[in-house]
Amino acid sequence: MIPKSISIMVSTYNWPEALERCINSIFLQDHLPDEIIIADDGSREETLILINKLKNTSPIPIIHVWHEDHGFRLGEIRNKAIIASNHEYIIQIDGDIILESHFISDHISLVEKSAFLCGSRVWISQEQSAEILENPPGFSINRNKFPISTILNSLRNSSLSHFLADKYKKNKPTILRGCNMSFWKSDLLSVNGYNEDIQGWGSEDAELAIRLINKGVKKRFLKFSAVAYHLYHKENSKANFDKNEKILNLTIQNKITWVDNGIQKNGSS
Repeated sequence: MIPKSISIMVSTYNWPEALERCINSIFLQDHLPDEIIIADDGSREETLILINKLKNTSPIPIIHVWHEDHGFRLGEIRNKAIIASNHEYIIQIDGDIILESHFISDHISLVEKSAFLCGSRVWISQEQSAEILENPPGFSINRNKFPISTILNSLRNSSLSHFLADKYKKNKPTILRGCNMSFWKSDLLSVNGYNEDIQGWGSEDAELAIRLINKGVKKRFLKFSAVAYHLYHKENSKANFDKNEKILNLTIQNKITWVDNGIQKNGSS
C-alpha cells in the first residue's frame, strides 16, 4: 500500500552543520517527500538562519516547528511536528543522519496498512564524521573506512529486506531506532503521539512503539535497506533514563494504548 503523500520529519537541536548535510541528503533522494518538517527542540538563531537559506533552494516545502529550549523535550517537539505535517505518511529521522539515496523509496517499498517501520543506522567514526563536516554537503561517504562491526548495516539488498521485514527482531518490540522510523499519521494520532511525560534521553520511541503494537499496529523492520549514516557526537545525558524506563515498563505491563499527556491534553481518546 503506497502512501499518497509523505512528510519527512527531522528532529534537531543546535547542530546546523549536521542538519545541513542531513537536509541535503533528502534533496538527493531518488524519491522526494512532499515536505520536510524540521522538529526543532529549541535551537539558537544559527539553525534558523540555515533553515531560511535551505528554504530558498529546496525543491519541496520546508516547515520549521520550534519551541523554547527547556531541556530535552524530543517527544513534545515531535508531537508538534506531527500536527504540523500535511501528509498521510511520516518518515522520522534525526538531524545528525545522512541518508543513502534510496532511503525514502526503501521505506515506501515496505509500507503496509496498520504497520510502522523501523530501521538501523550506521555509526560514523569521529574522524570520518569530522571529514564529512569539513567538506561541502553532498561529500561522498567512504564505506571502505567503516569498521567490520558496522559494515552489515551499510549493505542494501531489496530481496533480503522484504524477506526479513516481518522476521528480524520479531520478538524484540523495543529494539528500534527513533532516527529511522516511519508511520501512518492516523496511527500516531490513534495513540495520541509521543508521551510527553518522557523527557531527557531514552525510551520515548520504544514507549510509542509499544502503544502502537498494543493498539494492533504491526512493527516491521528495515534490514538491508533504508541505510542511514549517523554522524558521531558525544552521548546525551542519561540522567532521566531510569524514570523513562519505568514509564516504558508500565506501558508494557498495562498494555496501554493512549497517553493523556500527548498530542491531545484533555485525556480523552
